[in-house]
This record gives sequence, structure tokens and C-alpha cells, in this order.
Amino acid sequence: MTLSYDAVLLIAFGGPTCPEEIRPFLARVTQGIPIPDARLEEVAHHYEAVGGKSPLNEITFRQAAALQQRLNDGHNRLPVYVGMRNSSPFFTETLRQMSNDDINLALGFILSSHRSEASWERYQKNIADARAELGGAAPEVDYCEGWHEHPLFIRCWAELIDAAFAAIAPGRRNSAPLIFTAHSLPAAMAAHSPYVDEVQTTARLIANSLNHERWSLAYQSRSGRPSDPWLEPDIGQMIRELAARSVKDVVVAPIGFVCDHVEVLYDLDIETKKLAAGLGMNFIRASCPNDHPTFVRMMAEVITRKLARS
Repeated sequence: MTLSYDAVLLIAFGGPTCPEEIRPFLARVTQGIPIPDARLEEVAHHYEAVGGKSPLNEITFRQAAALQQRLNDGHNRLPVYVGMRNSSPFFTETLRQMSNDDINLALGFILSSHRSEASWERYQKNIADARAELGGAAPEVDYCEGWHEHPLFIRCWAELIDAAFAAIAPGRRNSAPLIFTAHSLPAAMAAHSPYVDEVQTTARLIANSLNHERWSLAYQSRSGRPSDPWLEPDIGQMIRELAARSVKDVVVAPIGFVCDHVEVLYDLDIETKKLAAGLGMNFIRASCPNDHPTFVRMMAEVITRKLARS
């Protein structure tokens, strides 16, 4: 069967773009989940501590613009749209606009590097629900394959981590541990998805490309009840263990995130960095891919490959 795509749809989580949006955003994200008000206020303060907003939306639109240019340069002149799960432009808004622009079939690119029910499957269900809400006034959406081990994704992270290691004195770089992080998940959810295997694969491939043997994987940003099992070890636990072994430098690479947003800017850059500093450790965080040219090139290659097979 031959498919003819009319557009590309970047699919992202979304985030508040100003202080007034923080609490309504958190209410949408946690709808139906029994989370104490005190915990929601705590997370709201995390957003306030990093400037009263999330840069996720802005970065996603920068990714879209760079991808659009890259596709144009490669003669795949498909318009690139952005749809968000939890903030404007919501999926219904974007799909309605695409319909108005006479888009019939879009190729979706999910901006989650590792697959779990909370990311890939839920996004696809959200898109299906939005299409149903719009009735006949919505394009069909097909999806790109996963890209957690794409050579350009690995290269992008290697470039970003190399830049982070450059901040360490040359004589100490080889001995400094590298910690990869990804968002923690409930253990039961992770057990029914390829999430852990994919995160481990990404970490191993990056470490191999860097030829850096002293590396490990930790999880961050867990929530939920303390009694519920989540993926471990936690990044804070790992920092404490390294400090107990008199480690003086550590580089952290949040490979489970494709852009700098609150889980990175607060949980790592403020909370974990403060912990490390209190233990006498030099904490360096590698930047996320954001709109790094190598990451955008990877997106374009994944899309172009899918177009060639359609």
C-alpha cells in the first residue's frame, strides 16, 4: 500500500508558558490521579524556581522550524506542525488547523526517546481521541518508528557529553564518572514495556562511542507514593554513593529527555546539584539535544526513511 503524507506532526508533552498557566497545567497532567495538594504546590514551586514557565514549548517550536528547513533542503517539502498533550496547541487545536490546511495524512514523530505506555501508547491514544472529537474534520496520523539507538541520536549525545567533560580539568576527565539518567517509572509499568532495555541500550552505545568506561545508569524525578516500587537507583542515591568513595567530579547526561525542561532544570540543575555541592562534588550536567543540529538531522533521517518506505 502506498501512502502519501501531507505533513509532519511533532508530538510533545507540553508545558506552562507563564506563571498563570502553571497550576492549570498541573491540574490537567494529574487529572484522575490522587495526588495531595501539597505535592502539586511543591511542583508548582519547581516551575517558579526555573523562571515561572517551562521552555519545552519554545524548544519544540525551534525543533519544528529547524526540521522544516532540513526537510526543505532535502526536497521533502512537508509542512511541520506541533501538537501538545497538556498545553496549547493541544492535539485538537493542531489537528483542526491541519484539517483547515487540507492535510489528509500526517506522519507523527513522538518526541520521547524511549517507549513506555506513558509515552508512546498514551500519545497515540490521545491523538486518536482528538481525532474522534473532531469527527471527520481531522487528518489521519501514522507514526515514525522509535529512534533510541539511531546513530545520529547517539552521536548528538556524545557531542553534548564531550562538551560537558571539557569543563573538568584534563587530568581528571578519564576518572570522572558519567551518570546517564532517565525519568523513573512505576516498576509495574516498566515491566510491560521496552523502556528499561531501550534506556540501557542508549546509554551503552553512547558510552562506547565516547570510549568512557566509568559509567552507570540512574533514574530521576519519581513521584507517587513512597511505598510503591519505582525504577532505581535514584540519582540522589548514586551521588551519595560516589561521594562516599571520594569522587570529586561527576557528569550527568539526562538521556531520557530531548529538551531542557523542569525535570532537568530543577530536579538536576537545582536539587541534585545542591546535593552534590553539599557533598563536595563538582556536578556538571550535559545539555539536552534541544534543537542541536545533529538531533535535527536525526529527526529528518527518521522521517525521510519512513517516507521512502511508504
